[in-house]
Amino acid sequence: MKIASWNVNSLNVRLPHLEQWLGAFAPDIVGLQETKLEDSRFPDTALVGAGYRSVFAGQKTYNGVAILSREPAQDVQVGIPGFDDEQKRVIAATVGGVRIVNLYVVNGQDVGTDKYAYKLRWLEAVHDWIGQELQRHPELVVLGDFNIAPDDRDVHDPAVWNDEHILTSTAERDGLRRLCALGLHDAFRLHSHEAGLFSWWDYRQAAFRRNLGLRIDLTLVSDALRARCVAAGIDREPRTWDRPSDHAPAWVELGA
Repeated sequence: MKIASWNVNSLNVRLPHLEQWLGAFAPDIVGLQETKLEDSRFPDTALVGAGYRSVFAGQKTYNGVAILSREPAQDVQVGIPGFDDEQKRVIAATVGGVRIVNLYVVNGQDVGTDKYAYKLRWLEAVHDWIGQELQRHPELVVLGDFNIAPDDRDVHDPAVWNDEHILTSTAERDGLRRLCALGLHDAFRLHSHEAGLFSWWDYRQAAFRRNLGLRIDLTLVSDALRARCVAAGIDREPRTWDRPSDHAPAWVELGA
């Protein structure tokens, strides 16, 4: 089972890229973030033509999440239960017996801002909910754009991306560590300890060409799936295409 996560940064713009990538990479399940589409405009018919069913929760211009799968999704959950939030950042579903939780984590703007405080509250709510999900669904994958680089291997310059910077502050990283401490494992790090492998590059300053990136798109597998995690990686190819998303797909493969 190949499971991927991709922040497409506008599905309206990137649908041809998504269709091309689905045909080439052939994942079984894909979590999308930043679809930036109201539900009435989601291209589910086009994706059925590509061989995928879709469940989604979107809004105009911002945010938006979806899960695409070859098998129909079941037990769909939108949003964090008990956490009042109008932003469409969370969708979960069960596919082929595996619970998929797709997150578009809050960016946070700058350390010390109201949006940063919201990010930390949001992470706390996600932590509590996923703890409950793990009890109900031991075989669980949490994936998405986490807007957090786990450690210094995951940034191009640790002197810049430090405790005073959004995406790498101690409080954000601690929030991610607390989530993993529930019994989740960074699938990428189960197979590689190498530094300098990224999933996001700014559009400015020729960042992709110069590999000035961050690894903020993650696939986390539960204890029950760790032994089945046979491979994981980042597919840089779509970032080379014309008018690309600033993110590349992150993926994990589960064996039988």
